[in-house]
Amino acid sequence: MRLLYINPNSTASMTDGVVEVARIAAPDLDIIGWTNLDGPPAIQGPEDGAAAVAGLLALLPRAAEAGADCIVLACFDDTGLAEVCAAAHCPVIGIGQAAFHMAALLGHRFSVVTTLPVSVPVIEENLAGYGFAAGCARVRASGLAVLEVEAAAPATLARLAAELAAAEAEDGVSAAVLGCAGMAPLARRLAPLSGLALIDGVAAAAHLAPALVAARAGTA
Repeated sequence: MRLLYINPNSTASMTDGVVEVARIAAPDLDIIGWTNLDGPPAIQGPEDGAAAVAGLLALLPRAAEAGADCIVLACFDDTGLAEVCAAAHCPVIGIGQAAFHMAALLGHRFSVVTTLPVSVPVIEENLAGYGFAAGCARVRASGLAVLEVEAAAPATLARLAAELAAAEAEDGVSAAVLGCAGMAPLARRLAPLSGLALIDGVAAAAHLAPALVAARAGTA
């Protein structure tokens, strides 16, 4: 099975990090990653998300030619998910969508730790639209920009660890969803620093995609 991760932003190093995490999570899958070079360098809020959609749609004919069995949109805002689902030749899942489903399947009440406050309304709208709002205690903005997270400086890890600790102390949750694709490579480093189960949408999508493909084919 070929699983295609498309990064809606134009930062190729983030794509590389996403693909590495996905391959560790699902080593038996053929996992490839593409970068939307027509997108903004980072997606921070609805305007950036809207600016990425045309570039995502333009990649779909190439995705069909490449034999992708499932497409994963590697932005936690699930940028362009409705539009890409409507136009793609195969199943499509967003990493935010995958993370919320995984948290629910595991029986967790969770908080989301994301980047800037501008992303909070987008994530809250997605939670409500997917039917997971009741399972989420809070969407917490760390105050870190997307490219700060991707750079993974020690101060970034410390800030994320502090936000996870606050979620554990204040939110009454058993898990935290990492609310940025750039956090996926940091999950293993953050896990020992938190008492919460950490759910990363990149890995969650790798686990859920084969079931989605089988269900669409009628073989699940």
